[in-house]
Amino acid sequence: MNRFPLLIAAAATACIATPSLAKDRSVPVYSDYNPYYLDYKTDISEAKRELRSDLRRAKDASSREDAWHEYRREVADAEHDFRKEMAERGMIVRRGRVTVEE
Repeated sequence: MNRFPLLIAAAATACIATPSLAKDRSVPVYSDYNPYYLDYKTDISEAKRELRSDLRRAKDASSREDAWHEYRREVADAEHDFRKEMAERGMIVRRGRVTVEE
């Protein structure tokens, strides 16, 4: 009994059934099913850890302000990257709102 055609059929079914943002617009943008949103959440989490660490080591007001400035810059960069990835997939993200371009 040749199992090769069965394996090909199973693999094809898995590929078709797997949701992707490019093909299936029913995948929520702000969910863990979206790998770009997971990257965004990871970047924000890392920025928060760095901020806490920098604030613990800060000796004066200038050092604390530098830490906050770096944090805001990293958050802005993460948001930019997320919006860019979504735009490449036809989804425009602005302040938590998503517009799907046809």
